[in-house]
Amino acid sequence: MFIATAVICALLATLLALSALRKLSHRPEVLQGYARVGVPEGRLDLLAFTLLAGAAGLVLGLLWAPIGVAAAIGLVAYFVVAIASHVRGEDARNLPTPLAIALMAAAALALRLETF
Repeated sequence: MFIATAVICALLATLLALSALRKLSHRPEVLQGYARVGVPEGRLDLLAFTLLAGAAGLVLGLLWAPIGVAAAIGLVAYFVVAIASHVRGEDARNLPTPLAIALMAAAALALRLETF
């Protein structure tokens, strides 16, 4: 069970880091996407650092389970809010990404709790 936990956490941490780098880029297409769901440019760095903290928590959580559990809970909450923002902003085109990542975060949480 720990191997599955490690694989999911590593994959999710990688996706989170890539998403954070995208936010930190402040490229016009990124800004437009977040503007559609009501996120101002000034908040992108905060969101990026939140994702990086979640990624670090998942990885460190492989060494000490409580950190991994806390990180996974935080990520599930983060992505529930992201899903709600896309729904509220009528941005169905970009909804699958936060949905998929939320499911991965929920899987990481379930696996981490199982091996706690």
